Amino acid sequence: MNDRGAICGDWTIIGETRKPFKGRYPGCGIVEPVRIRAVSGILLSQFATLDCPTAITLKAWLENTAKPAFADQGGGLKGLRLAGHYACKTQNNQPRARLSAHAQGRAIDISSFILMDGTIITVQDGWADEDTKDVMRELHAGACGVFGTVLGPDADRFHAGHFHFDTTRRRNGSYCR
Repeated sequence: MNDRGAICGDWTIIGETRKPFKGRYPGCGIVEPVRIRAVSGILLSQFATLDCPTAITLKAWLENTAKPAFADQGGGLKGLRLAGHYACKTQNNQPRARLSAHAQGRAIDISSFILMDGTIITVQDGWADEDTKDVMRELHAGACGVFGTVLGPDADRFHAGHFHFDTTRRRNGSYCR
C-alpha cells in the first residue's frame, strides 16, 4: 500500500494500491485496483476506486481539457465532486441490464467542478447556464476519444446531473452522447 505517489507509475496520481477483489455478482471486481484522492493536483471529493488505465485516462483529460477549460475562471480548477466510481451494479441500476463499467473500476462520474475561489459549477445547472454551458460542452467534447464512453446531460435521464466517463473500448470507437 502506498500513501503517496507512484500510483499507476505516475507521481501525480495520489492514493494507494489495493488488493484485488471481486464483487457480489459475476464479472464485478478489479484485478489491480487503486484508490485515488487527487490527480494532477486536482482533489477528488472522495477516494475513487478505479483501475490504472482509468486513473491515467482521467489524468490525461484533466491535463489536456479540464484544467485549461477553467484556467481563466475562479483562479483555476481545484477539485472534482464525484457522483460515482467503483460499484458492482448494472448499467443505470436497471434490472437485467448489462454490468456497468463501474463494476470493473473503469468508470468515474463527475457531478461538479470546484474552482480555487470556492465557486462550484454543477454539471446539472452548468450545462444550461449561459455563463458555463460553453465550458461544460468543452469538458464533454474533450473527454470524447480519450474515454471510450462519455455521457452527459443530453444522453438520457440517468445522466442529467453528471458526466459519466469510462474506458470501455468499443469496436466503432468512442461513444459520446
